[in-house]
Amino acid sequence: MSLHPRRRSFGVNLVMTVWLAVIWVLVWGDLSIANVLSGLVLAVVVTRLMPLPAVDFHGRVHLPSVAYLAYRFVVDLVVASAQVAYQAFRVGRTPRSAVLAVHLRSHSDLYLTLTAELCSLVPGSIVVEAHRVSGVLYIHVLDVDIAGGVEAARRNVLDTEARILRALASDAELAEAGLTRRPQRGVADPGLQGAPSQAAAPVCLTEIGEVAPPVEKGGDGAVEEKGERP
Repeated sequence: MSLHPRRRSFGVNLVMTVWLAVIWVLVWGDLSIANVLSGLVLAVVVTRLMPLPAVDFHGRVHLPSVAYLAYRFVVDLVVASAQVAYQAFRVGRTPRSAVLAVHLRSHSDLYLTLTAELCSLVPGSIVVEAHRVSGVLYIHVLDVDIAGGVEAARRNVLDTEARILRALASDAELAEAGLTRRPQRGVADPGLQGAPSQAAAPVCLTEIGEVAPPVEKGGDGAVEEKGERP
């Protein structure tokens, strides 16, 4: 799906205006005509005077994949909330947190942002840094043991990215990312389908209350870990 630039800009501004007005009403906590109108006026002023940079979208909305993306997000939200609640009331064990570098398939600003947002909205994980050029997300995981380990935590991020691409990317973008519209059966690890190698991605493991081990760059720009725990 390719929209005319003016139509695309109008559609994005309309969605942003409505969204800002909704946020304004939620902040006030009172659904009234005055709050709705003041929110709309403020949203129009913000979108006109402080427009966001244009983000090209050449994808195609695939409704079944969008529905599955929403379904899996709700499931992940519920499961992660239960895990964090269990961890909060668990006595005698210190969570082992980690900062993971995850190399994404796509370098698109749109898909990278959506992946970062969905991962940050799930309790127990938050994106601390994103590199646009390299397509790498640095994600803090509250407890890697509950997440199933470092590689399982990385797969969760890559699974989220794959569902976003299948829901919104064009066929050409999917092929470039090494994915198909539907997950292929018989693949040994569907979550890693088309994903770059994660072998050299740095991992900083710490326990709550400890200082994270320093991360330094070598002379060739590679990331070297100091004091990494097994």
